[in-house]
Amino acid sequence: MPTKADQFAADLGALAAQAKALAHPARLAIIQLLADRDACVCGEIVDDLPLAQSTVSRHLKVLKEAGLVQGTVDGPSVCYCLDAEAIRVLHDRFADFFAQLEPRSTPDDCC
Repeated sequence: MPTKADQFAADLGALAAQAKALAHPARLAIIQLLADRDACVCGEIVDDLPLAQSTVSRHLKVLKEAGLVQGTVDGPSVCYCLDAEAIRVLHDRFADFFAQLEPRSTPDDCC
């Protein structure tokens, strides 16, 4: 059944979905950690965050479903890294979105 959100442009829906995935400080911390390591990271994510392993796994699942993180099975564990292309596209989408919001008037012209 279609939702009201389905009535908006597909690119806005995709941007909103990724923004929602980033809208938690733990997920932003995971993104930063993966960017800092610039490699696949397995169990160290839990060691570097003040969260339980199950909580970190849930956050990684959200980031992976949003297409921002990739995961590969390495024996009994899963190693994660950023999807560099997805991060670049997200950056460009946000830059374009905010560029469209540039004020065209002065604050005196507003209510």
